[in-house]
Amino acid sequence: MELTPDELVAEFRDAVTELYFARKRIAALEAHNATLSARLAEAEARTEAEAEGAPRAKADPASAPGAP
Repeated sequence: MELTPDELVAEFRDAVTELYFARKRIAALEAHNATLSARLAEAEARTEAEAEGAPRAKADPASAPGAP
């Protein structure tokens, strides 16, 4: 199959457009993955602290000494 110069240009533009949107999607997925990784690390740290009997990182104000 032989393409004309105009067809080659159109194919190239299509490929560049697809690559552009794929890169945007990859960047969005990487950002989402980083957010999920941070949440997971926080949850794991909290779980480990609770398992060791350590106080929770975020204390309940109602249970603080001197609270009404």
